[in-house]
Amino acid sequence: MKRILSILSVLTLSFVLAACGSSVKLSDVPVEDRSAGAAGAGGAAGADSQASGRGVAPVEISTTDTTAAGPVGAARVIYFDYDSFTIKPEFQGAIEVHARFLTTNKNRKIAIEGHTDERGGREYNLALGQKRSEAVRRSLSLLGVAETQVEAVSFGEEKPSMIGATEDAFAKNRRAEINYR
Repeated sequence: MKRILSILSVLTLSFVLAACGSSVKLSDVPVEDRSAGAAGAGGAAGADSQASGRGVAPVEISTTDTTAAGPVGAARVIYFDYDSFTIKPEFQGAIEVHARFLTTNKNRKIAIEGHTDERGGREYNLALGQKRSEAVRRSLSLLGVAETQVEAVSFGEEKPSMIGATEDAFAKNRRAEINYR
């Protein structure tokens, strides 16, 4: 009887752990290359940074620039679907506006902060938040923004923009925020 209970306990634990898993692959960032010269200077910089590990340089903070606010009227928050880090088509225009601003203002730097809703484990949410910020960073890079201008970080579920356990609150928390420094 004791052996049967042990086997049932192990099977139950296995099923519970399997149910907590996700089918989202966090190793692939699906980004479409929409730049005309992707193999040019921007492509070479991206290849160099990937060759040296992750190669993302820390963002230097400077508050003396009068354009600290960034581009006027551009959305600073990119929202994501549940358990996803794919950039929705409706946010591609905002990313393009930020890319134009950053390529014409080479001294400007940004931090992209990835966030998740409260569902999922802490480690998983930190990884998913990082993938969301990396997806935005990679999109900007493909549009010609220098790697040295962008830092991608994750806060996971730690800094919600809306408190609550409703779908509306969850949707507002699944985001990447672009902050000019």
